[in-house]
Amino acid sequence: MRRTSFDGWPCSIARTVDILGDGWTLLVLREVFYGESRFDGFIGSLGIARNTLADRLRRLEDAGLLERRVYRTEPVRHEYLPTEKGRDFFGVLAALNAWGDRWLAGEEGVPVVMRHTGCGHDTEAQVVCSSCGEPLRHADVAVTTGPGYPDRLLKRPDVRARFGLDPQG
Repeated sequence: MRRTSFDGWPCSIARTVDILGDGWTLLVLREVFYGESRFDGFIGSLGIARNTLADRLRRLEDAGLLERRVYRTEPVRHEYLPTEKGRDFFGVLAALNAWGDRWLAGEEGVPVVMRHTGCGHDTEAQVVCSSCGEPLRHADVAVTTGPGYPDRLLKRPDVRARFGLDPQG
């Protein structure tokens, strides 16, 4: 069964989910950030099927998050390294980890602790306003259309209402 593509939607969340909205994909990226880079290493740490892993690595490579490099020529073997775009995704995984630590950790405590090597302290991700540094909370954020929102959709009354725009346009 073919899945619906969200890559053309006027929404950065939908476009991101189109690439990364699969549990295996996120776990492959987690392993990359834990230092894994080789196919057999992913198989060993995740227990993922070879064909599923090959598909997820190809998707991440095609999307520009991972770069495949040869590390052995006889036989040819590749490693998968994060690109700048891939490294920039770390904050998203750290935010997912922080949410999971808060809401899903059992009585025994969190399974993994992040330590900031810059200061030596244990840390967790926080999503804050880029201007004032205050935490971003749903109740304190209003969304509106940006310059990349399609003009054809801005004419629709439901879209105008959704974003609190003047109904007359």
